[in-house]
Amino acid sequence: MSVAFIFPGQGSQAPGMGRALAEAHAEAADVFEIIDQALGEKLSATLWHGSTEELILTRIAQPGLMAVSLAAYHVLTAMIGSLPTSVTYFAGHSLGEYSALAAAESFQLADAAKLLRHRGEAMQRAVPPGEGAMAAIIGLEAPDVAALAEAVAMDQICEIANDNGGGQIVLSGHKQAIDRAIVSAKQRGAKRAVLLTVSAPFHSSLMQPAADEMEQALAKVAIAAPRVPAVANVTAAPHGDPDSIRHNLVEQITATVRWRESIRWLAGQGVTRFVELGAGKVLTGLVRRIVPEAEAVSAGTPEEISALAEMLA
Repeated sequence: MSVAFIFPGQGSQAPGMGRALAEAHAEAADVFEIIDQALGEKLSATLWHGSTEELILTRIAQPGLMAVSLAAYHVLTAMIGSLPTSVTYFAGHSLGEYSALAAAESFQLADAAKLLRHRGEAMQRAVPPGEGAMAAIIGLEAPDVAALAEAVAMDQICEIANDNGGGQIVLSGHKQAIDRAIVSAKQRGAKRAVLLTVSAPFHSSLMQPAADEMEQALAKVAIAAPRVPAVANVTAAPHGDPDSIRHNLVEQITATVRWRESIRWLAGQGVTRFVELGAGKVLTGLVRRIVPEAEAVSAGTPEEISALAEMLA
């Protein structure tokens, strides 16, 4: 059996995430300590005791979700003794791509945390509050949503941010264009079309200022070739050398997250079990819709990781 580890993105956060893991396992506590020191603040305290409103903040959510995913990963590998040979690929959704690359040892953990803090702040700065928005379109396929987005743009930005599979497409762009897209989607037969509670129009060309910032930030960080192939959001195929990782992560800021294609590519390589490591179960649900024949499980609590270790051993 071939296994892929997948790492969640923004939207999976919840108050208290990772606390039980850190209290139960020194390996997890060490991850949070490294990230706290790297950021110069007690991010862990915010994750464990902060409000839902605090955890929605991009500068908190991005490094926070990575911290929980890497804590789960390190606990799991400590339990097993090493990464099982059955684990053949990593992949992450949006910020989860940084988690995948940190697990694959392309990034040092501290560097990944600093990059995600910078990424979150840069994305927030890129567009003034209220000018951008995102919407989930449920029940229409990607080509139909792309045509819809083009039709309603009217010299504004309205683009596919995430192709999540299973008839779930996320649009991003100017608020007025997204409002028009919601009306149009319902007229075209979408099951649902709703605004998302997000702080900026992620993965759209409005994020170009953030991409420019991240290009500079990534140029200063040491990156190694991943020891496990890690799938890039922008190509739906594995990253190559460090230069291609830098390029893909810059492109990812403004480009579509090609999650449906990524999961189908992995299934085409023989992956039959997908393991979501970290907070929530969002990706597990998406995988089940994209490749129903595959097994999809999530592991973010001490009990779930213990069960997973027995399964993989």
